[in-house]
Amino acid sequence: MSFTALDPNDFVVSADSVTAPAWSSNIPTLSSFFTASQGNYYLDVYNTGSSQINAAIQFSIAYGRKDASGSVPINPLVTQNTPTRINFGQFRNLIYGDAESSVNFGTGNTDAYDLIAITVDRSRYKESLMPGTFNLRLGYGTNSPLRLTDNSNDTTVISYLDCGRVFQVVSGSNGTSANVTAPLGASTNGYTVSGSYGLFLPDIGTILLNPRALALTAASGGIAIPFYSASALNTVNNNLVFESISSGSSFQLLSQETISSNYVFVRVRNADYNYTTNPSFLTGSGELIYSNFINSPQTYPTTVGLYNENNDLLAVAKLSKPLTKDFTKEMLIRVKLDW
Repeated sequence: MSFTALDPNDFVVSADSVTAPAWSSNIPTLSSFFTASQGNYYLDVYNTGSSQINAAIQFSIAYGRKDASGSVPINPLVTQNTPTRINFGQFRNLIYGDAESSVNFGTGNTDAYDLIAITVDRSRYKESLMPGTFNLRLGYGTNSPLRLTDNSNDTTVISYLDCGRVFQVVSGSNGTSANVTAPLGASTNGYTVSGSYGLFLPDIGTILLNPRALALTAASGGIAIPFYSASALNTVNNNLVFESISSGSSFQLLSQETISSNYVFVRVRNADYNYTTNPSFLTGSGELIYSNFINSPQTYPTTVGLYNENNDLLAVAKLSKPLTKDFTKEMLIRVKLDW
């Protein structure tokens, strides 16, 4: 077997950003939502009934509270050790990298005492969520639906936290905020008197919602979703959020990932690989069966093998169809390796 050494110039590395729907079956917008039995910490949301064959977790809902109320203590003797307090601390550490940092939703709520975390399933968002594609419609009771998005199109300088990029969740669509009718003293441009509606954290696949903003009346830009405290189980709050999302019937989100590709250009000169090593071309005594191949050889390459310096086969590339090769022809084959 003969080999041809590749030149360093025959290798080119490229990186492409690929976007895709975050939800199962490449659905860009979820309009139906299903749940199964839940624990004290979070509620999983499925694309279909959890008992169905194609059921898959799309995202989870968790309610956290700084003062430990909103759920029953894990141990009655340790009243401050509750699921809501654990959730609050977990997300605070994840986002800010500091157990003492304040959860900041902006003017009106710079030191939040509770939060709602919507965490997209890891297999759904791949490398990160795509800013500008987050559109969530919330409904509650007879109120008009509240349409939430991130403010990535309104932002000229990207902000970062310990978890990566951060954008504000505002009322609007497709990454652009929308003015809201609000009473004297309330903010406009998608915000409320209690700050933004939350934080959009694309690099960890999380949307953090501001309960105080959602609990406001519609006149203040909110949707008046009540959130329980003290003796109420944490599952009550998770279900309130789920019911609001289900009532809105629209959750749109895209994922994005960078795919690196290594292009290898294999050049076959006119004098190379015109003779076959296929033993079927030879007789038992080693003579060519077809004598015309002596002066006018012809081969039909179908495969390119890439080897290292020890002649170990590392990759195989298949051509879409055999190509005719003789002394009058040269080939340039581009092999693409993705990872």
